[in-house]
Amino acid sequence: MTTAAAGGADAVPPADKHPSGRPPVPGPRTPSDGPAGGPGRSRRSVTGTRRFIAALFLAPALVLLGALVVYPIVYSVYRSFLDQAGTGFAGLDNYKALFTDDTIRTAVKNNAIWVVLAPTVSTALGLIFAVLTERIRWGTAFKLVVFMPMAISMLAAGIIFRLVYDAAPERGIANAVWVGVHDTFTESAGYPKAHPLPVHPLRAGGGGSFVTKAPVRAGQPVLLPLVGVAPAKMPKDAEPAKAAKAGSGEVTGTAWLDFTRGGGGRPNVIDVKELGLKGIKVEAVKKGEVVASATAGADGTFTLPAAADGAELRLPASNFKEPYNGVQWLGPTLVTPGIIGSYVWMWAGFAMVLIAAGLAGLPRELLEAARVDGANEWQVFRRITVPMLAPVLAVVLVTLMINVLKIFDLVFIIAPGSSQDDANVLALQLYRSSFGTDADLGIGSAIAVLLLLLVLPVMYINIRRIRKEGRR
Repeated sequence: MTTAAAGGADAVPPADKHPSGRPPVPGPRTPSDGPAGGPGRSRRSVTGTRRFIAALFLAPALVLLGALVVYPIVYSVYRSFLDQAGTGFAGLDNYKALFTDDTIRTAVKNNAIWVVLAPTVSTALGLIFAVLTERIRWGTAFKLVVFMPMAISMLAAGIIFRLVYDAAPERGIANAVWVGVHDTFTESAGYPKAHPLPVHPLRAGGGGSFVTKAPVRAGQPVLLPLVGVAPAKMPKDAEPAKAAKAGSGEVTGTAWLDFTRGGGGRPNVIDVKELGLKGIKVEAVKKGEVVASATAGADGTFTLPAAADGAELRLPASNFKEPYNGVQWLGPTLVTPGIIGSYVWMWAGFAMVLIAAGLAGLPRELLEAARVDGANEWQVFRRITVPMLAPVLAVVLVTLMINVLKIFDLVFIIAPGSSQDDANVLALQLYRSSFGTDADLGIGSAIAVLLLLLVLPVMYINIRRIRKEGRR
């Protein structure tokens, strides 16, 4: 009988036993050993679980993205190839209408003007404001005031500027300022609707003027009565009319408003309560030539030299022109620049804040070194500040370009109905074509697709710029 079977010195210990009697210590795991959970679970299953959980969390956002973005885009493209009723295939007819319809072509042209002017002017003003406010003590307050319009909705801003651009100077501040400046240097006509009655010694002289029915004589005062001027519209410093005194060798006369408040006045007679037509111009005309002229005083009296003897007196048309009422800011010519001005008022503050943040990050030692080397402030701004701010300026410019391609609110609110066609833009035309009694959803969808195609290049440039910045 051998001792090996009884567990001698040469006996082999069991696999799960250590010669020292202690349990074996496990060695380090290798990737081939699988996850810690044991051989029943693989690394692939853990990765799949994580992806499933991530997809589960992303699912609500993906559903909303598909419902609110992807589906409308796909359906708009599909609808753009159908007719107005949506039952027949129209092919490219809707897209042809975009370039043949005058109203839509005007919208495309105005959109081009918006894309060029609005972002450029807003960015330039933002840059100027950001640079200048660094040098003044009340720069923070100035930035606050400039940025404040961003807190106003497009609707409110449109209503504000509809009032600012009002044609009546007493309501529209733009025309109030413009008329004030104009009237400072140019005298306005005072009696736009004045005219004589048939019983007056005046007749129409052509071109809006009035002349005496008979030649005048020296030493015989002339009466030039007119009506048609509301007493409230008379000059504030006009005085009660007086009969002119006969002058030796001179032609004298009175031009007055032949109207008495409350009635009771007599035609061709200067009554007590009737006012002189201050400032009205009187010309003496012989054989078609003006030989003398005079201006009536506050009481309406005037005096002409002896050369006027035997002449006809003429009240020139310049006395009766409509007074200067400013500029038609919302007329066909200026409506688009006017609305762009309101947009710049709102968004220049946005550009200023972003550019000011970029300025704060510029290395000041470079600017100081340039000044030490003899560069003036304009050279520092043009050769150092602007190139180093190029990425920030690009961000502002591209953001505003995308924004103006979709501009709608300001144009819809500010432009009056008479000039809305002249101020038309694609987003407004999209609204007009898609809603209303004669809506054509085919053309509306085609405009929406065109807007998408116009926005895509700008977005592509922006994405490339972001990726380029990220690789630095």
